Amino acid sequence: MRETTAVDRLVREGRFQRALSLVAGLSSILAGVEVAWEHYKGSYSHRVMYTPVLLSGALAGAGVATAIRPRAARAGLRAVSLLTIIDGLIGFGFHIRGVQRKPAGWRLPVTNIIMGPPVTAPLLFAVSAYLGLIASFLRPEESPGSPLAGVRIPPLSRAFGVVPEVRAGRFQKHLAVATILSTFFSAFEALYSHYKNRFRYKVQWTPILLAPLLMGSAAAAIPFRWAARTVLPFTSLLAILNGTIGFFYHLKGVVERAGGVKLKLYNLMYGPPVFAPLLYSASGFIGLLASLMRREHE
Repeated sequence: MRETTAVDRLVREGRFQRALSLVAGLSSILAGVEVAWEHYKGSYSHRVMYTPVLLSGALAGAGVATAIRPRAARAGLRAVSLLTIIDGLIGFGFHIRGVQRKPAGWRLPVTNIIMGPPVTAPLLFAVSAYLGLIASFLRPEESPGSPLAGVRIPPLSRAFGVVPEVRAGRFQKHLAVATILSTFFSAFEALYSHYKNRFRYKVQWTPILLAPLLMGSAAAAIPFRWAARTVLPFTSLLAILNGTIGFFYHLKGVVERAGGVKLKLYNLMYGPPVFAPLLYSASGFIGLLASLMRREHE
């Protein structure tokens, strides 16, 4: 109980840089593997398709480096996170263009979104970079004293008061908005991915049905403190659990394909995306984190 209280206090004071850096690095590896497989299916027809794979490795390395040596956050983790977010936005544009270039383009939106490149996948890839960017502004767990001690605040961030709020752990509303966006991107991917499979199993509906609940509770957490403390952690935990269960279902789907584990590499690439449900869990993690933070200007 005492340890739980100590962890809760560190999170509320924004002193969990090492832990969040590791989470950002791990989620970057999962997203990077998914991207590598998907782009392999596309034969890496454009050189730009290599960039998210390379950046996922760089972000994972920067996350681990920050966990070992917090000084790496300012120089390495922040820069790599920003580059990865930009890369995700550019990738989103390329995927939109990919759908448009399919026969009949946007005149057949449902068919071409299902058969074309996954539209919101690049934005999901940027979620781990977003966590890395947040981590780069936090304080290490053992950091004492003022939240602004020894920090060089960028002029734009100083003008809007962004960095002081983040370093003091006062960015609950900001994380609530991030939860809404991340959940939408992830649920959208799950919707058309499961639609391809004709919703063969009823459990495939659960991430679709849970998404509005998580998004709604995150939206309620913006104006209402009570929603952030009660409803949001509940729906966030459900999303984490749902993503974990989905991970095992996807793994089972790979094993049950023709050839099973004997053709594991082939089945991993052409079976259900194994790590995609864990990215759904990441949305729940952001929501859970939001519920633990303090509110802006508190």
